Amino acid sequence: MIKSRKAVWKSMAVSLAGVFLVSATLTGCSGSENSPASEEPSSSVNTNEGTSQSTGAIDHSKPLTITVFDNAANYQGEQTGWYGKLIKDKFNITLNILAPQVAGDQLYKTRTAAGDLGDLLIIDNSQLEELIPAGLVMDLTDKLKDQKHLSQFVDKHFKPFNAGFDQVNPEGKIYGLPTFEADTSPTTFSEEIPYSSPIMPWDYYKGVGAPKLNNLNDLLSVLKLMHEKYPKTPDGKSIVPITLWKDWDGGSMENVRWLSNWYGYEQPDGTSTIQLNAKGDIVPLVDDNSMYKKIVQFYFNANQLGLIDPDAMTQDWNKVSEKLTNKQVLLLWYSWQRGFYNSIERGKNGDGNVAIPIADTRIIQTSDAYFGNGRVFAIGSKAKDPDRIMEFMDWLVSPEGLRYYTNGFEGFNYQKTADGKFELTETGQTAFQNNTPVPDQYGGGGYQDGQSKINSMIMSDFMIDPETKEFYNSTYWSTTLEANKTALTTDWQSAFNAENATDYYQKNNMIDIVPNINTSLGTDSSDIKNKRSQISDYMKNTSWKMVFAKNQAEFDQLWTKMQKDVEGLGWKDVVAADTAKAQKIVKMRAEALANK
Repeated sequence: MIKSRKAVWKSMAVSLAGVFLVSATLTGCSGSENSPASEEPSSSVNTNEGTSQSTGAIDHSKPLTITVFDNAANYQGEQTGWYGKLIKDKFNITLNILAPQVAGDQLYKTRTAAGDLGDLLIIDNSQLEELIPAGLVMDLTDKLKDQKHLSQFVDKHFKPFNAGFDQVNPEGKIYGLPTFEADTSPTTFSEEIPYSSPIMPWDYYKGVGAPKLNNLNDLLSVLKLMHEKYPKTPDGKSIVPITLWKDWDGGSMENVRWLSNWYGYEQPDGTSTIQLNAKGDIVPLVDDNSMYKKIVQFYFNANQLGLIDPDAMTQDWNKVSEKLTNKQVLLLWYSWQRGFYNSIERGKNGDGNVAIPIADTRIIQTSDAYFGNGRVFAIGSKAKDPDRIMEFMDWLVSPEGLRYYTNGFEGFNYQKTADGKFELTETGQTAFQNNTPVPDQYGGGGYQDGQSKINSMIMSDFMIDPETKEFYNSTYWSTTLEANKTALTTDWQSAFNAENATDYYQKNNMIDIVPNINTSLGTDSSDIKNKRSQISDYMKNTSWKMVFAKNQAEFDQLWTKMQKDVEGLGWKDVVAADTAKAQKIVKMRAEALANK
């Protein structure tokens, strides 16, 4: 999950939705246990500058440990497993990952105060804007010219993005390379299901008669019916209709934020007090008519019916991911969550999680991240071997690097067909879900455990592989589309008269696709930052209390008290700052639509 919550934030995420697999780019999940890493600034263990003084060629003879400060990572420690071996064999590099999502947000403050955030940085746009004038990131403009693969994206992707930091970067130098950039267009949405929409197990939904859902009350009714009929998995594990978790909460309650998208309101990254719709309307979260309140009310109603996971207040994302893998959750809302359970083999039996539209929804969905999605790759100004780091980043966007990151390795996860296309192997279809053992020649261990813990990409899997002329994303391989014509898929298509969920929502005028804007929205002043922190903490805590309120009277009392209390914490000032950010997005979206 990405800290900025773009899915990932959070990511983020490659859903491999046709076969419902989850690749290494899955935002918000990690199959490994967290490993310790120092919170104190530390340099790479190799002091060799890496470039031969006589030839100018990169010298790989000495091992190099790169300290990766990574906002997207859910794992902290050394990259091991098959991806670790791959990087070691190819570059003689070891990745030591520092993850604020594991160690806490103080990690960023500690390391920037010491003047050394790390060697390779995956940071939020707002942090880049702070680090440029502080001199803590390296100017990559000249270095990019010498890169075989990165150089081709400079004019179309990197320059326009960095130009948006004109207040701190008036010369238009390139300091950051945006993440998850697609090479489609600024107004294209390529995925077959929106990032956030109602998703449920098809067999359980059909098992209670597949009733049409007109609104959220209907959703609660069908969840109750499903839970009554299917209280446990076949192996006796308890099933929960709705599960929640706290550890992704940022400026507000994250599980509320993304369900707001179902009804046309998004919360822009970097804001914590407002929501925005496709028309450009801006609504404060504590407005009585806000979508934020409507979704908190929905969760409260669900809890009153006994439909909320009893572990919700105490569990973290890792526990939730286990439940998803075991098909213990009835309502999903991130597209990539399907990948924890769905597979082609299960699909042949009509078993899997699918989109179940609700008639009164109108989803807001950003287009492909043509200009990136809220984070950047950068190099720290004190990096010990920037040339080797640049070489590694250049490989990340190469066909080989993208294939490894997105789909694993040939012969294990996928294979070539007679006509030169790629197809998933039987092992590859479930390697992530089953954490399939990897042959020793590739590094051993479990496949999921060994995936890249960087958990982010520069160019996304919505790039065309020059060898196959298809997306790197295996969901959209012709072989996958053919293999995925299972009972699950065809039954769903027949029921909803659509090719896929996106097609259904578009046909029925139930989705607004808005240009994906990736720019600097400005950094908060220290005063706004402090007020935002206090307000966010208060709102998150109160929102959770409201979900678990004993009755509607207590819910209403908590809401009214929150409306009043945030005023005393500087609410109007933070709303003004967030409104200015949202207005910039509205303006840029209008420009993108005008120029498409």
